[in-house]
Amino acid sequence: MREILDIQKQLVPDLLDAMKKRYTILHHILVSGIVGRRTLAVSLNTTERILRAEVDFLKEQGLIDVEVSGMRVSAAGKQLLESIEPLVKDLFGLTELEERIRSHFGLKHVVIVPGDSDVSPHTKKELGRAGASMLRKFVADDEIIAVTGGSTMAEVATHLTASSSLKGCWFVPARGGLGESVELQANTIASTMAKKTGGRYRLLHVPDHLGEDAYQSLMQDSSIAEIIEFIRSARMVVHGIGEAMVMARRRKVDPETTEHLREDGALAEAFGYYFDRDGNILHKMPTIGLRIEDIHGMDAVICIGGGKSKGEAIAAVLRHGHEDVLITDEAAAKVVVESLPS
Repeated sequence: MREILDIQKQLVPDLLDAMKKRYTILHHILVSGIVGRRTLAVSLNTTERILRAEVDFLKEQGLIDVEVSGMRVSAAGKQLLESIEPLVKDLFGLTELEERIRSHFGLKHVVIVPGDSDVSPHTKKELGRAGASMLRKFVADDEIIAVTGGSTMAEVATHLTASSSLKGCWFVPARGGLGESVELQANTIASTMAKKTGGRYRLLHVPDHLGEDAYQSLMQDSSIAEIIEFIRSARMVVHGIGEAMVMARRRKVDPETTEHLREDGALAEAFGYYFDRDGNILHKMPTIGLRIEDIHGMDAVICIGGGKSKGEAIAAVLRHGHEDVLITDEAAAKVVVESLPS
């Protein structure tokens, strides 16, 4: 396949350009579910006039259905997208990036989607779709699945559907709430995942960031202790990654600790732990939920995060050495690869 692509690039580069353009349009429609031409043109940074010819072609080929409410990918279009995905990854140069990251960090699987989720909502949606697909691939029957909060994890929940493999599973929040938008909190995401898959869920109604006294007091409560024990029995976790300084602000970390984190070179945050460039833990917040030792003992740890701004943070968490699967985007992946030794 790689040799054929190389030949085509030399002899008919315009053919590959057309293929990339039509794949991108078709894929945008798939991830959107149903979308109008004007909205799609804005998303692709093109004009309706230019888009019209491509949409007409895709419709003639039976790859999309055009309805009053908008365009959606047909069954034939979905089958085509699925069958050409390996070819498209080569076309975008993503296969090589995936293998470099997978082999260097010893991961079981790496999925890289095209684009930069810092600037493209479509790319973030695609991260969610890829995350949902990978969750289904790795889950075991009647699994307890811990999930974190955040906008990318919310996209994963959006793309989950009823599944026999997930129907008997429990979804639980990995930690307490951040006090941010309700729809982005781990509790909400866990319950949404359960409802969309036919699974079950349990919630943790405590704040994420606690003082030491409050932490110790809550841990003495029998009902809190019981749900914490249940969460810590999870064998799979699906989590996001945060930039250290961004997360310190969101968690309202005191100025003195924040300054220490900055001086020590904190780059990443996950599960309330702050990591430096080499993956060393610099600081742990007193949070109720999963601990790092719980993560280390799990059967599947799936990390999802993208955007060029998070590339260094992703690399730092990978260097900690306890991830199994990485789902990221092209922009972040390139930053990760640039950080690897030559």
